[in-house]
Amino acid sequence: MARIEHPVVAELGRPETARETASRKAQASADHRRHQTVNNLVYSLLATVALVVVIVLMVPRASPAPTKSVDYAQIAKQGSGVEPDPLLVPSVPKTWTSNSAQLRQETDDHVDAWYIGLITPSQQYIGVLQGFDANATWLATQVANTHSVGTATLDGITWNIYDNRDTSRDVGDAKYALVTKQGASTVVLYGTASNDDFKELADSVSKQLVSDSKAGR
Repeated sequence: MARIEHPVVAELGRPETARETASRKAQASADHRRHQTVNNLVYSLLATVALVVVIVLMVPRASPAPTKSVDYAQIAKQGSGVEPDPLLVPSVPKTWTSNSAQLRQETDDHVDAWYIGLITPSQQYIGVLQGFDANATWLATQVANTHSVGTATLDGITWNIYDNRDTSRDVGDAKYALVTKQGASTVVLYGTASNDDFKELADSVSKQLVSDSKAGR
């Protein structure tokens, strides 16, 4: 009967026994199965992720509806005759939108105010605030307690200019403001838009203020 020669194992420095050979093969088999299990899990995970991606890409998604501009002229019409002066309804380009309009009454500062929020084509903001029988404290609050730096006259209406764009103070939305007082109304235009946008809006407001004054309203 031929004798089975076991190879010399370097780590042992001698031929391994039959039991050691069997143990080594069993360990190698176990390691192989373990690696196969890990590989299978990875392949399964990748397949699941790929399936999810395909499903997400296939599911139709509705495009967000464009924000509808608020019809501040219609809201002003509803409040007609409520305040001592007509509510301002500035005429602005069609590329401008309004995100809010409301007549604020019974406020904590006891000053009724008509408010319109406008967004310019460059996505900058201008607020139109028309306070009725407003006091100095109310006005100071609207311009973040800053001071006028000059005046501008449009259609016979003099506006005080508040330019806070370079200040390090937190002035909120009052980065720039134009203020005038006509009749019972203190009008504040304030926001982050450009000088040209402010001028365009102030032109429109000035025309209405002059028209209302001539009509004796």
